Amino acid sequence: MIILPGIRFSTALREPARKKIEKLGYADIVVGIPSYFSQNTIAYVIEQVAKGLEIYFGDKKCLIFVSDGGSTDDTREVAEEVDISQYNIEKIVTCYRGIPGKGSALRAVFEAAEFLKARAVATFDSDLKSITPEWVKNILEPVFEGYDYICPYYKRWKFDGTITNTIAYNLTRALYGKRIRQPIGGDFGMSYKLVKDYLDKDVWETEVAKFGIDIWMTTTAIVDGYNICQARLGAKIHQEKDPSKDLSNMYREVVGTIFKLMETEKYENFWKKIRGSQNVPILGDFVGMEPEPFDIDVESLVEYFKIGYNNFAPIWREILEDEDFKLIQKLFMLENIDEFIMPVETWVRIVYRYAYNFHITPRQKFKMLNTMIPLYNARVASLYNELKDKSSDESEEYYEKQAERFEDMKDYLLNLWE
Repeated sequence: MIILPGIRFSTALREPARKKIEKLGYADIVVGIPSYFSQNTIAYVIEQVAKGLEIYFGDKKCLIFVSDGGSTDDTREVAEEVDISQYNIEKIVTCYRGIPGKGSALRAVFEAAEFLKARAVATFDSDLKSITPEWVKNILEPVFEGYDYICPYYKRWKFDGTITNTIAYNLTRALYGKRIRQPIGGDFGMSYKLVKDYLDKDVWETEVAKFGIDIWMTTTAIVDGYNICQARLGAKIHQEKDPSKDLSNMYREVVGTIFKLMETEKYENFWKKIRGSQNVPILGDFVGMEPEPFDIDVESLVEYFKIGYNNFAPIWREILEDEDFKLIQKLFMLENIDEFIMPVETWVRIVYRYAYNFHITPRQKFKMLNTMIPLYNARVASLYNELKDKSSDESEEYYEKQAERFEDMKDYLLNLWE
């Protein structure tokens, strides 16, 4: 892992929060809400979590732990003001310590849960608009039934979650053999044993402490042999990330974490042996609502790609197969955006060649990874053209076939790696 400079913290908990936790003594359930600039949504999330805990786990001692990244809007003030006194539920709102990012926020949640010896831990994003009390039930119930790691299983708009649909799902499945549809979904359930294991890992001062945390948690749970399932949560409606907007930081941290884990000895030994993939149980009744469609500015995606071509074409020529680079050249010359299509096999080879080049690059790996982002934008533009007239079910079928191609072409990656 890449160690980030700065002060190393032995804990993500600040003293006032630690004292409140000590006063509590123990809890059966801890629900963590990592937050940052969420003043418009966090009250709703807290209220729905509190209702869910009261309705479905009323006999348990519960804590809602808001772990904030130093928001300068009113996120913490709004969270403090949410009145859940009618429920037998505790609430702590605090700023975490450490590297800014979701990973540090979750570290604080996990430390609170470990101290309180919580039997079950859940995390929910602070910008959710579609969370209901049933989400709490479906995420936490499997922990009490013996599962260690519960991933979300959403109904998503066909163009939502493009980093998941282009890379994270495909590589989790092809490399590690588990068909976990939303490995970076953000809303998870965990056993005490797994949380304790996460805290013991030496990752909290690395890139993982930013946005790489979700994919790291999922991959680690697989490699360490934990009992995993998926929970039906209906639609994930949040402050959606339009793929035509700049997702460079998130892409760099998620994909960089995936590639970094691939070359870490323990993970590498695991994925090299895996062939094919297995279904992961999907539990719980469908809850929530249907996903909301939203527009995509496909012209911006193509423009981003073309600027990238002007900057990085010599690097792409070095990294990519000749046939794939020629296709990229054709896409660059294309004037009609409706004809902008990148074949699945081209994309699979691009991803695998970048994973390999990340592995063999001795220094400044993330600078090399930056050159992949315009190609990701090109792939998303292609998906838009391929799926714009397709239904949600047809689009999901397409994503499944794409994932199968990543599996089928795994030998291509292994041959490069060796």
